[in-house]
Amino acid sequence: MSNNPVSKPLPTADVSTKTITTRILIISDTHNKIPAAARNVEVPYRNPLPRADIILHAGDISMSGKVSEYEGIIDFLAAADAELKIIIAGNHDITLDRAYYKKWGRFKHPWRLENMDDAMETMTGEAARKAGIVYLGEGVNSFTISSGATFTIYTSPYQPEFCNWAFKYELHEDRFNETPPVANLKASNPIPSHPQIDLVMTHGPPYGRLDKTTNGKDVGCPHLLKAVSRCRPRLHCFGHIHEGWGAERVKWADKRKIPIAGPKANANSSIENVHRYEIDRARSLEDRAAYLDVSQSSEEPLEFGKETVFVNASIMSKRYGPTQAPWLIDIDLPWKESAIEDSMKADDILSY
Repeated sequence: MSNNPVSKPLPTADVSTKTITTRILIISDTHNKIPAAARNVEVPYRNPLPRADIILHAGDISMSGKVSEYEGIIDFLAAADAELKIIIAGNHDITLDRAYYKKWGRFKHPWRLENMDDAMETMTGEAARKAGIVYLGEGVNSFTISSGATFTIYTSPYQPEFCNWAFKYELHEDRFNETPPVANLKASNPIPSHPQIDLVMTHGPPYGRLDKTTNGKDVGCPHLLKAVSRCRPRLHCFGHIHEGWGAERVKWADKRKIPIAGPKANANSSIENVHRYEIDRARSLEDRAAYLDVSQSSEEPLEFGKETVFVNASIMSKRYGPTQAPWLIDIDLPWKESAIEDSMKADDILSY
């Protein structure tokens, strides 16, 4: 059997743990760049993308929120081999943030304003739905795919204010944790606590986690880190900080100390240990992805509630070259046996 993870078959469900290994392909910050031609073996982000059960795109679909850019990502993902493809926006996807574009659109697009209704229709319309593409805003959603894998995901396109782009909030604002009744700013969609959430996908990173810029500064959100340390999902993926590309495995402290929110938050106060994954460039070129296996069949299966895998999946480099690899991860998700039975019944009806 090949050692290439792209061709490795996934194991069946583990009845004892009621989980099933699921392959997730993660990309972010594609900025209107589709994968390179298959013959271009100098970059891992090339066609065809590795097969996966689920594709997650963590935002910055476009360079400046033009409808034609959204049409390009729909066409590109429609051709990808995955049953479910979940997308969120990022700060560059300005026409998907209606309040922002109404105020600032004439400055970003001085020659011709884009149609915001057309932008949203492109992301959520019939062509997207037929291709298995689901565009999500901020909040909680649950999905079940044909394998029986069922999961709940929290998504948010927002990040701390950055050069007056879209989906922004001030650094002192806490979007992700419930606030006291007397607070002036209340989170409208706080992240639920463990064990309610399996996956978290945000455009921006949490503070101290794959968020370091080239000048050595951590620019992630401390409130998001506080929420994720409370939520403890299996996986948290994001982008936004191109030079933060990478993956790491965090083991949470037993006492569940919550980091103090604020620009000088101690990112390690809720963390016992961090393992940064080293990826072989030659292997990622061959596989067309950086591959991780934290499933039940791996040497070190992920412990849900005790560990979280963090992934910065920015395809673009700091200089906006599409040179960084997608992430391909085998991970266990809850398994719903009845979903397979329902699917078989549906196939029987269709074949009758």
